[in-house]
Amino acid sequence: MKHAIFITGTPCTGKTTVSEVLSDKLNCRLIKINDLALENDFVLGIDDKKGYKVIDIDALDEKVSEIISHSGELIVFEGHLSHLCSGADNVIVLRVHPDVLKSRLEGRDYSEAKIRENLEAEAMGVCTAEAYDIYGEEVSEIDVTELSVDDIVEVLSDVIDGRKSFDVGHIDYMDWLISNP
Repeated sequence: MKHAIFITGTPCTGKTTVSEVLSDKLNCRLIKINDLALENDFVLGIDDKKGYKVIDIDALDEKVSEIISHSGELIVFEGHLSHLCSGADNVIVLRVHPDVLKSRLEGRDYSEAKIRENLEAEAMGVCTAEAYDIYGEEVSEIDVTELSVDDIVEVLSDVIDGRKSFDVGHIDYMDWLISNP
């Protein structure tokens, strides 16, 4: 039986919304990685240049491992840092084309620098590369740009149940990066 599903991706790819619907559908526990880090005081400080919280990944990983080892139930872990933790049975990376992602990021009133950093990360597949380095073939990479929340939840359910797989390496947004220097 699977115990831990990690849903990750660049900010604004739909992780939170999809994870909430998915956990309801699967009738399982949902843990938001960012909340877990804040609740357990894993914030080491604030990055002076970029303004984001610096998280103690080792402490976060230890806490996630502890939760998984003490639970007999399925848990969905959601957040762009989840793939840096150990213990997942499946790691699912949600990807969104940078043109669509840009408008979502702008809707959050992020600074231009933070928007650009996230767009570049998405174009280069940073979350996918990091997840693959840790989990290899256990990683599924799904382009959700054109999918509704219900469609994404259905696809994720199929991945979790082993009915579908989405190998890493088929999503390529590098042309966007080259066209938007």
